[in-house]
Amino acid sequence: MYLSSAELWRTCWEGVSRPYTLFLCSVTAALYYLWGRKCQPPALICSQPFSAFLRKHCPVVSERFSPTPWCWEGRLQTLICALLKTKPPVTYRNEFIRTLDGGQISLDWVDNQSSSTYPESSTRPTVLILPGLTGNSQVSYVRHAVTQATRHGYRCVVFNNRGVSGEKLLTPVTYCAANTSDLERVVQHVKGLYPHAPLLGAGVSLGGMILLNYLARKRGDSGMVAGITISVAWDAIVSSNSLEKPLNWLLFNIYLTYGLCRTVSRHRKVLEKVVDVDHVLKARTIREFDERLTSVVFGYETCVDYYLDASPGKKLPQTAVPILCLNAADDPFSPENAFPVSVVQSLPNVALLVTAHGGHIAFLQGLFPRGESFMERLFGQFFHAAFEHPRDLKKACNIKEE
Repeated sequence: MYLSSAELWRTCWEGVSRPYTLFLCSVTAALYYLWGRKCQPPALICSQPFSAFLRKHCPVVSERFSPTPWCWEGRLQTLICALLKTKPPVTYRNEFIRTLDGGQISLDWVDNQSSSTYPESSTRPTVLILPGLTGNSQVSYVRHAVTQATRHGYRCVVFNNRGVSGEKLLTPVTYCAANTSDLERVVQHVKGLYPHAPLLGAGVSLGGMILLNYLARKRGDSGMVAGITISVAWDAIVSSNSLEKPLNWLLFNIYLTYGLCRTVSRHRKVLEKVVDVDHVLKARTIREFDERLTSVVFGYETCVDYYLDASPGKKLPQTAVPILCLNAADDPFSPENAFPVSVVQSLPNVALLVTAHGGHIAFLQGLFPRGESFMERLFGQFFHAAFEHPRDLKKACNIKEE
C-alpha cells in the first residue's frame, strides 16, 4: 500500500510536531502556573476599622493583583513602565511662589473649573501631588494621578521641587527627603487661597518620603485631610545599599545620578557658592551625590546622618491623619525587609498595602500595559473615598471630629 504525497507529508509532520506540540503545551502550562501564583490579592496591613473602610470604598485593595504576564519581575516592571507608560494630556497653569530664604517654588495647577461635581471653586477638594527624585509635573505617573483626580471633579496642584522644572534656582538650596519647609510653604499657600477646600497629599517615591516626614512633623496641624504614598523608601540606607548592587546600579542608579548631576550643572553658578560643583558632577551613585551636595546644603555632618533623618518608617506614630501607603515586595528601590510592618500594625490611621510584584512606581497589568492599571485605580478610589466619606474615614482611623 502506497501513501499519497499529502498523506506522507501529514504523517511525517505529525511525527515531528507531536513532541514539539507537547513541549509547547508543557512550557505554556508551566508559565501559566507560575503566573497564576503571581496573581495574589495584596496584603493590607492596618487596623480592622481602617481595613473595613478601605475594602468598602477602595475595592481595588481586595482585588487580585495580576502583573503583566511577560514582565512580573520588579526590575523589569520598573523599566517597562518607564518605556511604555502613556502620558495623558494635561494642561497646567503655572505659578511661582517665593520662599522665606529668597528662593522660588514652581507650582503647576489644574483648576478643573468645568467640574460639575464641585462647581464652586472655594470648596472644590484639592489634591497636592509630590513627584519623585528627578520627577516633575510632566512625568507619566503625575499626569495619571491628575487625570484620576480631575475625573472626580477635584482640583490638582503639583509641587515641583526646586530647580527641576526648568525654573531658575535663586538661592543655593535644593531639596531633600528630610527637609519639609518647602512643602509647608506650599500647603500654607494653597490653604490661604482655598481655606474651605479639603486638601489631600499624594507623594510618590521621594515625594512620599517628604510627605510622610511633613505629616509626622506637623501632626494634627498639617492642613491635610489624608495622605497617600506610592513606592516610598522606608529606610534610606537600606534603599541606597539595594540600589548599589551591580545590576541595580547599572539599570537605575547611574541614570538617576546623571539626572541629578544634570540639574546641578544647569544651576552651577548659584550652587558653586556652597559646594565644589566639579566634585559633585563626578558622582556615580545617588549616595555619592548626597554626600557631596545634599548633606552639605542641608547642614548634615555625614550622609548617614541625612539618611537617618530622611527615613520615615519610625516617624509614622507621630502622624495624625489617615495615610495609605502602597509598596511592592519586589521594589529594587525599597526592599521589603525595611517595610515598617510592626509599626503600622500598632497604628489606627496608617495602612500599608503590599503587592507581591509591581516594582518601583509601576504595578503594570494586562498584556499591553500602557494605560491605567492598579496604581492609577488606587489613586482614584482613595481620592474619592477621602473626599466623599470624610467622617467615616476619621471614625475608621480613630480621629476625633474637630
